[in-house]
Amino acid sequence: MATASLFSLPSLRVLSRTSARVSRFQTLAARKPVESSTATATSGSRRGGGKGGGLLSVLDRALADEEEYRRARAQVQRKGVEVEGYAIEGISVGGHETCVTVPSLNVAFDIGRGPQFAVSQDYLFITHAHLDHIGGLPMYIATRGLYNLKPPTVFVPPCIRDDVEDLLQVHRRMSQIELKVELVALDLGETYEIRNDLVARPFQTYHAIPSQGYVIYSIRRKLKKQYAHLKGSQIMKLKQSGTEITDTILYPEVAFTGDTKSDFIIDPRNADALRAKVLITEATFLDDHVDVEHAREHGHMHLSEVTISVLILPTRANEPFGTPDEYKK
Repeated sequence: MATASLFSLPSLRVLSRTSARVSRFQTLAARKPVESSTATATSGSRRGGGKGGGLLSVLDRALADEEEYRRARAQVQRKGVEVEGYAIEGISVGGHETCVTVPSLNVAFDIGRGPQFAVSQDYLFITHAHLDHIGGLPMYIATRGLYNLKPPTVFVPPCIRDDVEDLLQVHRRMSQIELKVELVALDLGETYEIRNDLVARPFQTYHAIPSQGYVIYSIRRKLKKQYAHLKGSQIMKLKQSGTEITDTILYPEVAFTGDTKSDFIIDPRNADALRAKVLITEATFLDDHVDVEHAREHGHMHLSEVTISVLILPTRANEPFGTPDEYKK
């Protein structure tokens, strides 16, 4: 999927997600049934009466699936990594939960099931409305209220803003709590100031439903070229007179894609995401159990596409995030 526009990119580090879809990490393919004496006894009594077998079968599958998720979750890297000076912590198990935080920026990307490590982040960026990325939103907001933290600022694609507000209203009615939050519909081309030295902008991604990624920029000021030859005292006089002597420059620091096809790489509008010091992207499918075409059909990337993108330039490094031990060998 690489093109010439990709060759000129600077050093890039990619943190890729784990997959619960490729034979559930393969190591879980031969899992044992969930052991539960209570479930077994109940199952036997219900079958004897000829009723309830279908429901129990569904419950058994649900329990097994949850146990599988917990095992997969236990295998992923929980302590986080440090990349380009940024400590990054997160969890990503395909189809179950994705949440990544950058504590030094005070931001979380997607909220998964509302993990505890994300609660302290004041700014939350939601990429799309699939439940494994947004399901924990009410719990995240409620937990911050429980801890007397200030209401978070939550950014969402404009197309889901009203639905998210409706969802929160339902939880407010059911729970009879306030769920205080600043909900921001941040559209492509818009900029939001997180603090006086940081701003955020969304960028286009390509998933099965409407989606967008986000870039966090640092703000730096550089003396304008026409004043570069002046002495310090002269520059001070200009500044005191109200003359604007600096240019404001945005430097892309951290970018997060969420779920997307690799098409975001060749979109010329996404240059800043690719120039970021750290690009956190997905690679839901890890091996040849699922081919690239299948991944694309479902709005995802295959690890081979990420590998191609990273290995084009010898200066790049690929750091998988949350990949089970089997894939580190």
